Amino acid sequence: FDPISSSNAKPPGVELWAVFDVPQHHIDASWKNLTHTLSGLFCASINFLESTATYSTPEWSFPPASGNVRYGTLPCEAVCTENLTPWLKLLPCRDKAGIALLLDRPSLYRGFYHSQQLHLTSTGSSSEGIDLGIILEQTLTVVLQPNSEMAIEVHASEKHIQPSWSLSSIFGKQVSGRCVLAKSSSVYLLLDRGLVAELKFPNKENGKSAANGLTSENFWSNPSFELSAKPDRIFLEESSLHSKSLSILYMFQVEKYSESEPFDIGLMWKVPVAWLCQQTPLHASRFLMGSGNERAAIAISLKSTQFTEGFMSANCKDGSCELRVDVFQVVPWYVKVYFHSLRVFVDQQPRAVSDIIEKIHVSPSKDKMSPGVMEVVLKLPCRVNTAALTIEIDKGFLRIDEYPPDANQGFDIPSAIISFPNFHASMVFLEDDSLNKSPLLSKFQEKCPVMSYTEVLLVPLTTPDFSMPYNVITITCTAFALYFGSLLNVLQRRVAEEERFLKAKAAKKTGRLPLLLSKLSAKLRGRRLEPLHSPPSSSSFINSKLVLKVILVAGLGVGWQYFFS
Repeated sequence: FDPISSSNAKPPGVELWAVFDVPQHHIDASWKNLTHTLSGLFCASINFLESTATYSTPEWSFPPASGNVRYGTLPCEAVCTENLTPWLKLLPCRDKAGIALLLDRPSLYRGFYHSQQLHLTSTGSSSEGIDLGIILEQTLTVVLQPNSEMAIEVHASEKHIQPSWSLSSIFGKQVSGRCVLAKSSSVYLLLDRGLVAELKFPNKENGKSAANGLTSENFWSNPSFELSAKPDRIFLEESSLHSKSLSILYMFQVEKYSESEPFDIGLMWKVPVAWLCQQTPLHASRFLMGSGNERAAIAISLKSTQFTEGFMSANCKDGSCELRVDVFQVVPWYVKVYFHSLRVFVDQQPRAVSDIIEKIHVSPSKDKMSPGVMEVVLKLPCRVNTAALTIEIDKGFLRIDEYPPDANQGFDIPSAIISFPNFHASMVFLEDDSLNKSPLLSKFQEKCPVMSYTEVLLVPLTTPDFSMPYNVITITCTAFALYFGSLLNVLQRRVAEEERFLKAKAAKKTGRLPLLLSKLSAKLRGRRLEPLHSPPSSSSFINSKLVLKVILVAGLGVGWQYFFS
């Protein structure tokens, strides 16, 4: 429930959505061109989204551009170094100078979570018809584990203390000034509302007194933590509708540091502090029900997170309090969804669909043409503990050429988007001239609905035995080789030459001594020496063998033709 997590935390794989300012009949062609361009730019498989069977057209989930939006996901696409390198090339100094020096590959991919985002916005054209250009926003979201060795060395006697950290201990590098092409370069340290509320101060009576202690001149002498560098500016959140405490933002300007004095902000904890970041009203999860490869059901579960009651009381109308939840679900075409089987449960009790669902938009899937889309607006009681949506599905049976190479792994169903339109993840800081200069602070103040994603479902479909085509091809090739090889051998072999070959072979086996003895006995008797003859049975045996081979080959050929006819 903060601008960073709600805007930048994304599901596994690739998520692409675009709003087109072109006529309706040109949107699909523009989408195809966009996917191929991004695929070549980031060395990813985004071009797989060009088919109409992989993307959808939301109606309510991406206001206010309804009808001109295209949305597609690739849940199985992994993010790796070959995607990060072209992303870094879009920066003014790449990763050679400025804050981008911290983007060390081993440090990034060693973290718990990694997401890179690219946001392009066309600024339109001026009154004279001149294109003003495109605004490019690049965001890299990483969740890293601080090095606990520093905390162990400093606080060897303390127990259960959270690890202290610094930029050099997390990323392994320090910042030596800003990029020469950048107008400004700043590092911000945000203390969450929950952390501010938990920090102990002598004069702490409420969240605001704690915030005043953190923004005073001697704030680093507080008993909770210590900063290694003095911030250039301190921003205090003006107000928070959903929390009693306020966030604190410290700003450090990088341009005043150099290679001789690099920038390395660090935070050392003095006492153990445990806090929980503010969460959405409901925690969403999704799972698959049923067994077998024919029928199943998809369930979306919503559980209360014991959210603060400040917003609930403000949203009461005529004595009734309602919580609006928007659900956007895309299902691939090979999973058949029975939308009429939609059921709703509130606090583990079945409820009528018309009582909970305010409006619904359904777009059934078409085989090999378009996926199924379901957009639902729920009106739940504010005191709800659990809610669930279930819908029945049929697992399709694909042709053999429609299966991917890893068909036995299963098929992915993209994450469902759960949004809360009445909750906005924004932070409004006190008015200051620097707010207009810092894009990050301006981004914090944008009112964007709180949005969360469910898990990616892995659906097993009926998968044929892909080894059978290989076995059939092997047996067929072997039979043809035996058939044609034997036939050519019979047609090309000559019986007379084979007999002469056998006689010569038999003569060689007799040896010289028997030959000399036979010549000597012939002279003594006065007779002529006769050549050695092979036994007549060999010729008849050879002839019968050839006949058997011909009969066998002919029988194989007849059997083959009869079997396949």
